[in-house]
Amino acid sequence: MTAEAPPAPALSYGRLIPVTVHFDDLDALGLLHNARYPLLVERAWAEWMQAVGVAFDGDWAAAGDACNAVKELRLTYEAPVTRPGPYAVHLWLDQLGTTGLTYGFRFCSADGAVTYARGSRVLVRLDATTLRPAPWSDGFRGAARELLRPDA
Repeated sequence: MTAEAPPAPALSYGRLIPVTVHFDDLDALGLLHNARYPLLVERAWAEWMQAVGVAFDGDWAAAGDACNAVKELRLTYEAPVTRPGPYAVHLWLDQLGTTGLTYGFRFCSADGAVTYARGSRVLVRLDATTLRPAPWSDGFRGAARELLRPDA
């Protein structure tokens, strides 16, 4: 008889995106290097963006919602990641404004049960020509609403 893994906790909001920690992501102490957390979160965000049809193909003038910049990043480490393997990033939106958004995240175990780090990132949509804030498209706003935290 094979034991089944316990079911992953149900997420009441947001999306759990799988990520992988590789051996070379670990520092000399065998811990996930602190600079890798934001990189893995960025990869999860980029995967979600691509899944909703937002991708950069090399043409900034045509990039649309993919033309955005990080305004702020906050990150708190809660427990060390000590080995390579499968993990996840739980993503959600705390705020969706006209030209900016704030998304929250947890770097967690693959099933979402254990949190290793948490934080938030503020993004601003930019006009590719002026690099000034520009409105998110209606299509992006519609897709992004699925990530909104209910009490946001």
